[in-house]
Amino acid sequence: MSVRFDGQVAIVTGAGNGLGKSHALELARRGARVVVNDLGGARDGSGGSLTAAQQVVAEIEGFGGEAIANGANVTDYAEVEAMVEAAVEKWGRVDILVNNAGILRDKSFAKMEIDDFRLVMEVHLMGSVNCTKAVWELMRKQNYGRIVMTTSSSGLYGNFGQSNYGAAKMALVGLMNTLYLEGEKYGIKINCLSPTARTRMTEDIIPDPKVLDLMTPESVTAGLLALVAEAAPNRYILGAGAGSFACARIVETEGVYLAPEQQTPEAVLADLDTISDGDQQKELFGGLNQTVKFVQKAAKALDVELD
Repeated sequence: MSVRFDGQVAIVTGAGNGLGKSHALELARRGARVVVNDLGGARDGSGGSLTAAQQVVAEIEGFGGEAIANGANVTDYAEVEAMVEAAVEKWGRVDILVNNAGILRDKSFAKMEIDDFRLVMEVHLMGSVNCTKAVWELMRKQNYGRIVMTTSSSGLYGNFGQSNYGAAKMALVGLMNTLYLEGEKYGIKINCLSPTARTRMTEDIIPDPKVLDLMTPESVTAGLLALVAEAAPNRYILGAGAGSFACARIVETEGVYLAPEQQTPEAVLADLDTISDGDQQKELFGGLNQTVKFVQKAAKALDVELD
């Protein structure tokens, strides 16, 4: 099966460098018309220039593709709306949104300024919210859309010095989980990409050039394109890096029911091994499913007949 995007319009945020640039180039090579969005700031979010985005556009046009540069700040909803309007005015639709823009303000939580925590949350989380909100109604009317949130192993599993970044990245998984429920009937598929690649955000963290040489952005982009293809999965967390791909899932154990007289913190601690038993764990689709499970276990134990 050949993955193509002919006739489709894609917006890629943070596309002036690194992963975003790789995503934008490959989408264009496979037929998409691309909005190359980049504020053009430094790694910490300071400054701004359209030069990087314009250079990516020039590269796309150089191999016969179509693209426009855009310098919208993803934290500014009015600018994001204007970006989407520009895409629609030029090409009539938006089929794909890749939420890739991000910054780093790394420090241990004890030393981190609250403004640095807030700014990272604003760019990663609210930036993705703003862009998704700006295309959401359009995709609903089209009855088609593909959206990717860029999460991270720092959010899924934690990483020292990245409490702000990790919190924002895990929040995007929660956003995906709910938008999956709301968008499915409108033909909108929404997934998360958890990448690791050689970019300006990782070069200082990983000093070994041999390791960095393995971590090509292009290998991650292969996964990104799968998540925005017509045959894409839905509500999928795809880990990608150095040519390897894996699925991350949030699962819940079957757990135990405790009778009213046993519903104490002491009993919960005493039963942690049983509560943690993974033999019957499963992935839940929607928070209500947990409620249903818990109520059914209680009703069965207490011999209560439910309607």
